[in-house]
Amino acid sequence: MILGVPFRDEPMDDADVWRHMKHRWLWWIGAVGCVLLLSCLLIPAVVYDRGGGGACSGCHEIAPSVASWKTSSHRNIACTACHEGSLSMNPAAHLNNFSNLVAHWAGSATSPPHLKFSRIDPMVERCGQCHQKEHADWAAGPHGATYRTFFLDPAQNRKEQLSEDCLRCHGMFFEESISHLVAPLDRQGPWVIHGGVCEDSAAIPCLACHQIHSEGVPAGLHPANEEIVEASRELCLPSLAFFDRRDRLSISTVYLPIPRMLDGDRLVKMSPDKRQGLCYQCHSPEWTRQAGSGDDRTGMGVHEGLSCLACHHPHNQSARASCAECHPRLSNCGLDVEKMDTTFRDPKSRHNIHFVKCRDCHPLGVPSPDEIQIH
Repeated sequence: MILGVPFRDEPMDDADVWRHMKHRWLWWIGAVGCVLLLSCLLIPAVVYDRGGGGACSGCHEIAPSVASWKTSSHRNIACTACHEGSLSMNPAAHLNNFSNLVAHWAGSATSPPHLKFSRIDPMVERCGQCHQKEHADWAAGPHGATYRTFFLDPAQNRKEQLSEDCLRCHGMFFEESISHLVAPLDRQGPWVIHGGVCEDSAAIPCLACHQIHSEGVPAGLHPANEEIVEASRELCLPSLAFFDRRDRLSISTVYLPIPRMLDGDRLVKMSPDKRQGLCYQCHSPEWTRQAGSGDDRTGMGVHEGLSCLACHHPHNQSARASCAECHPRLSNCGLDVEKMDTTFRDPKSRHNIHFVKCRDCHPLGVPSPDEIQIH
């Protein structure tokens, strides 16, 4: 058979000739159509991937994002390293790109475009390809918890009814209301996540605390012979920002104030560490601004004035090594602080490590340094 026409010894009638000619034309039309389709897909894909940010900025909605990327610490990283491009083998990425294209043609696209909820998990995985240690620490800590962990916790749901405000910190990228995420909205349960589509998704992803397109300088390796001055190192990175769910906007720590906390009527001494402004967006006190109220963990007593990050690891939030790093050099008792009756040793202790005071264990008076040395 050649192009749909079989070899025949006997002559064909007009109907056979027409049928085989029709098959031949259909074959050619299909072949040419496939070539044109592949050309339409591959040629723009190659141009797009090779064009980098220039190709991306061709759409007016994306232009602001490209402009901010050019001054960010990721400026040397191609768009397709974080955002899957046209050559991706992921069907979901192509569907997402196609929906963006339809929105562009329809004039309904937002500027700058918002990262869709379905693209958050793939983006987090791509963060981990470069920031491997940070990603591993985050995944092992409480901020790496899933929607199931936060919203299907029977003890917490019976204690406090689920509400829209839960999503402010435990699901800021979820695009619908709390009623579209979990049911029932009561204290009886049992609770289920609708469709189960995001049960295992990260509720507090990297983007909750990091603004990727923020202005910054690309990180580089210091030469072996270069003297490093630790005091000159940047402590509060420009990428640190809180993602506000209502405005779908990342707010830099530059604009996040550190609250003026109170202990009764007394103003609590606060660390000037600007990174704390990010912590306080979720670990916040009640309207009274009393330290220890609500979800607040402002240090008081022996730990007053310390930054959250003085004890807690920035990505896994572990404070396990914090005591050993400061004590017993700063201990006034000469005792092993890790064995003292605090929540560091036993979570059920009545002495919260954040608020513990010397008088909590010395109600008759704190011994002087001379008395401690005698004992």
